[in-house]
Amino acid sequence: MPPTKRDAKQADKTNGKSELAVELADGLPTHEQLVDAYKLMLLARRLDEKELALLKQGKAFFHIGGSGHEAVQVACAMNLKPSYDWAYPYYRGLGFAMGVGFTSEEIMLAELHRAEDVMTGGRQMPGHYGKPSLNIPTQSSPTGTQFLQAVGTALACVRDKKDQVVYVSSGEGATSEGEFSEALNWASREKLPVIFCIEDNHYAISVPEWQQTAGGSVYEIAKGYENLARYKVNGTDFRESYAAAKEAVARARKGEGPSLIVADVVRLLSHSSSDDDRKYRPKDEIEKDHARDPLLVMESLLISEQIVTQAEVESIQKETKRRVDEAADWAESRPLPDPSTVTLHLFAPAETYSHFEFEKSVPSGKRIVMVDAINHALHEEMLKNPKMLIWGEDVEDGKGGVFTATKGLSTKFGRERVFNSQLAEASIVGTAFGASVRGFKPVVEIQFADYIFPAMMQLKNEVGMMRYRSNNSWACPMVIRVPVGGYIHGGHYHSQSIESLFAHCPGLYIAYPSTSADAKGLLKTAIRMEDPVMFLEHKGLYRQSYAMSPEPDDGYLVPFGKASIRREGKDITVVTYGSMVYMALNASKKLAEQGTEVEVIDLRTIVPFDKEAVLESVKKTNKVLVLSEDTRTSGFAAEISSVIAEEAFEHLDAPIKRITARDFPIPYSPSLEPVILPTEAQITKALEELASY
Repeated sequence: MPPTKRDAKQADKTNGKSELAVELADGLPTHEQLVDAYKLMLLARRLDEKELALLKQGKAFFHIGGSGHEAVQVACAMNLKPSYDWAYPYYRGLGFAMGVGFTSEEIMLAELHRAEDVMTGGRQMPGHYGKPSLNIPTQSSPTGTQFLQAVGTALACVRDKKDQVVYVSSGEGATSEGEFSEALNWASREKLPVIFCIEDNHYAISVPEWQQTAGGSVYEIAKGYENLARYKVNGTDFRESYAAAKEAVARARKGEGPSLIVADVVRLLSHSSSDDDRKYRPKDEIEKDHARDPLLVMESLLISEQIVTQAEVESIQKETKRRVDEAADWAESRPLPDPSTVTLHLFAPAETYSHFEFEKSVPSGKRIVMVDAINHALHEEMLKNPKMLIWGEDVEDGKGGVFTATKGLSTKFGRERVFNSQLAEASIVGTAFGASVRGFKPVVEIQFADYIFPAMMQLKNEVGMMRYRSNNSWACPMVIRVPVGGYIHGGHYHSQSIESLFAHCPGLYIAYPSTSADAKGLLKTAIRMEDPVMFLEHKGLYRQSYAMSPEPDDGYLVPFGKASIRREGKDITVVTYGSMVYMALNASKKLAEQGTEVEVIDLRTIVPFDKEAVLESVKKTNKVLVLSEDTRTSGFAAEISSVIAEEAFEHLDAPIKRITARDFPIPYSPSLEPVILPTEAQITKALEELASY
């Protein structure tokens, strides 16, 4: 057995075995376990081969195989407790999936894109493993996103005082993603029970490892993380992989921290069915890899140590092929997804909230500024929900958030529930994903909207798509609080509006309150919802007296998708939200002096926006101004205008007018900022033009 490198103890040869193998000699797999492992490895291989055959027959459309990776995958799976521990296997993880309890039938249903596919219901390509009963959240295609999610799940396991272990895998190419380093940092800093298994086949599609990784070694670049145990193993050798996985799992379960297993494996197939590795790999290299086939290594071990006979190996092979063929035939007989279901499961069904009592009282407390209303909502919901956690940059006391929105929370609820994150937006959102699927309610803060974009992958492709991509098997109920907007002399990077960008992300709700009462009511609703919510808070309104309102009671909820009419009128409709509401109200007062009554509609939520209220008002007034602080091109004002043009055109007596920010960054100087952002004078002029049209 080749030496196994481990953390501070580099392996020394001892009677031909690694130090690790000698230390764990009593805990190495039994003969029975070796046979079981071989059967699982063989089953994964035969499934791989069957999937390729189905592809060639035109019955499937894509394949990405795990052939050559089976030994380390099965070794890790056999050391976990299926349905108790958690796992985030990547798309080559077929051997791992079989090791923790997937069936051949389930794999074939996914390959043949059938309605009963337990992973995605035919909504994703095969290889996206997921199953609630096994604690495996349905995976996605983007490489590296799963690392932070696994850390978030591990964080939740610790907060829940469980000794669960979280496994996460990838190829070595995905470790080039920054989220890998962020995940190692977070897990190591907090000694979280995460097993990072890197299946190093030395190619990221066609790019060799030496072009990906400094020094060509993932194992070496990870050496600086305190509390991280590292193992470098021959991933084609089951026993060596098993020994490393056994120790890594044991130390994680005891609370000793994360481990990194870097397994040297072989890729016996091209990257995927869309690739041909003969174009970039030397022939002799491919032949050498096939000589290290983990199945051949395992068969040789079993026979040479007289654990099984050649005849028994052949019998196992024959039985395995029969099982796979039968599974494929059965799966092919099952129905395809019903096209009528394709729009289901973007969000939880409406009846989920049938017990919510919206706006059941009139806010009647002391007048309060918006930032305090948000703070009070967080306090009240933390009291109601012990599974609610808050984190982000600078959220702990004494800072209490850069705008004091989280002031007093860590003092009251402790740093187990309210804590500072590392300065990394992808980390904040990715870990929130992992905690939410584990049953917690994360309410996380992105300090400024301008810096949210490192988290774009997590938000667009992970959080927002989770319910849909898993065919309603999983959801990410979480809240992302984000201060937005200008008019504070914040310059380019403290003034941006982001609502239109994220309105393009199916599966995300977006709230945007303009008053203190709405901020509290909408935030409390968001926290109680079963889907992800982006909660946008205009910085310029945090402490403005005109945004103040009487504070609602602790049961006050505001519905999503229901606009508020801030001023009634019969002549012109203004559709707006956020800080623009107050400019519209001021301009409307001036128009009233001229005899024109303007109706001002505050949307309150962007996704969904209250289309019915907008159309009803336009049909009454016949003229409309759409007002937004976001940029003009592809801003949300354009979406609202388009809906009005499509569905109320015959009711219009004048062209739709739009007032927005100009298509420029927001400048810093007080003499420059108003040139880019909408002004009250512009709004007044536009209303006057509509009135006289």
